[in-house]
Amino acid sequence: MALPASAFPIELPPAFLGVSQSATGKLWRDRLDPRGAARALAIAQRYQLPEMLARVLAGRDVEIDAVEEYLDPTIRKLMPDPHTVTQMAAAARRIADAAIRREKVAIFGDYDVDGATSAALLAWHLRHCGLDPLIHIPDRLFEGYGPNTEAVRMLAEKGATLLVAVDCGTTSLEPLAEARRLGMSVVVIDHHQCGEQLPDVDALVNPNRADDLSGLGHLAAVGLVLVTLVAVNRELRLRGFWTGEMPEPDLLGMLHHVALGTVADVAPLIGLNRAFVAKGLIAMRRRDHVGHTALMDVSRLNGPPEAWHLGFLLGPRINAGGRIGRADLGVRLLLEGDVSEAARIAAELDRLNTERRVIEQMAEAQAEAEALASLGLEDKAAVIVTASEGWHPGVVGLVASRLREKFSRPAFAIALEPGGIGTGSGRSIPGVDLGKAVRQAVSDGLLIKGGGHAMAAGVTLRKERLAEFRAWIESALGHDVAQSRHANELFIDGAVSARAVTSELVAMLNRAGPFGSGNPEPVIALPSHQLVYADEVGQAHMRLRLKSGDGAIVNGIAFRSIGQKLGNALAGHRGQPLHVAGCLAVDRYQGSERVQLRVLDVAVPDAGPAVIR
Repeated sequence: MALPASAFPIELPPAFLGVSQSATGKLWRDRLDPRGAARALAIAQRYQLPEMLARVLAGRDVEIDAVEEYLDPTIRKLMPDPHTVTQMAAAARRIADAAIRREKVAIFGDYDVDGATSAALLAWHLRHCGLDPLIHIPDRLFEGYGPNTEAVRMLAEKGATLLVAVDCGTTSLEPLAEARRLGMSVVVIDHHQCGEQLPDVDALVNPNRADDLSGLGHLAAVGLVLVTLVAVNRELRLRGFWTGEMPEPDLLGMLHHVALGTVADVAPLIGLNRAFVAKGLIAMRRRDHVGHTALMDVSRLNGPPEAWHLGFLLGPRINAGGRIGRADLGVRLLLEGDVSEAARIAAELDRLNTERRVIEQMAEAQAEAEALASLGLEDKAAVIVTASEGWHPGVVGLVASRLREKFSRPAFAIALEPGGIGTGSGRSIPGVDLGKAVRQAVSDGLLIKGGGHAMAAGVTLRKERLAEFRAWIESALGHDVAQSRHANELFIDGAVSARAVTSELVAMLNRAGPFGSGNPEPVIALPSHQLVYADEVGQAHMRLRLKSGDGAIVNGIAFRSIGQKLGNALAGHRGQPLHVAGCLAVDRYQGSERVQLRVLDVAVPDAGPAVIR
């Protein structure tokens, strides 16, 4: 008689360093299973690479024959034929027509970093072609996301004959229909998820539409704009547009924009995206673009920019204009050629970003209190939905991100306006498609409008439907959230001692970068290191020093850990040995450099000896 499958014991891989439950409740796992470890060994031997780098590559599913291309990703090799994207040929023809006819083109962009960089890249190209495009970035408070009828009419009155929507437009059926009624041609270049009904436009370039087989759905909008402009350049070349007086523009010279928009929009750093960011960072390090240089200066970026700088330093400042200031400030900065004017705009964005942080912190404190009350002692809810009057709609996405980080589940933050309408944002966790659920809620009549990606979504609803939406989203996502949260694991790439933590180690690991969404930073463990110093610094951070058995010291920082499980564990184990896991980076301060561990988790060692792998 056959036994049921459940009768056979399932042998799980051992916990890394024996950590089955860390201070934050995680199970530590070796990122490599036995097959991955064998591949890492083969990579190290064939390419004569350090073992740790080989482990990192194998842990990101790099095949043995693809190692050299992965370590030096090139756009030339990874760039597909643009015409593999549905309706790309029609979009390129229409934009080329506008260039040849000297038409008035209107660019309608989103108010976030991806929208700003997309609009700036397209405007730069059209200006190179001799056009003077109109640029409209909607006011988040008064216009909301995407094209709206009033703005479309205003652009038509200004003489626009072609409307190009970038990073928006896929779900804007009525406003784009109005544009057609007013005699405008419409091209949409967008990457957001599509509903069943698509807008009636001349071309909808969106690799996430159901009939697109290009495989480019991971691109941010700015990357998609670049691919579109490759097709436009080709079309204009065939028509003899480029001459000695009108040379073909160097699109690769604008990779600053593509890198910034890609990282800030948390697009996965795989394939072509990874090449865009790797080469864009090289371009930014040259500091030859007026707007980007002003942005780096005002952000006090005192070393070569890395991918995380784009997401945490530069992006938020561009975003601040769209969140609480003038929506077009980011685009203006990226198109500005005068050094002093660029410095003035960058300073204004920096001021707005500081103001944004204060507003965000106030809303975040209220949202956390509401979330704790709704979760209760049993911590049962699958999705957090917070809402309040008085919140600024420009910071709800950031508040939702903080809630997602703190409570490890999808979270919404909704600003309720005096008229009884709520506008909010949601942020998700891996394995839970928020955009799909939001689109279904729109179809079911719970939301006035909504859409987005798997990991982020926007919603608009009536205040009286809030409780109903909360119950609906809890039911819709409960199973997926439970499945995702059940696997509460931290994957470790390898372990070293403090003596091995050097700038050379960081440089070696960075060869597998740039790191970000889809290409996670290597997580390194320090086994049984004594926590010789831990104290609060800045806003809720902890500065640390860790000592190995041979007396070597490594500095560390645990961001936003005060009052959290991680911070409590660090405060309670001063002077004691801990297994510590985190990511390595070079900290540059006042002209000096030192390696620092950004601590993600800690665990109390077992009594037995710890083994470094």
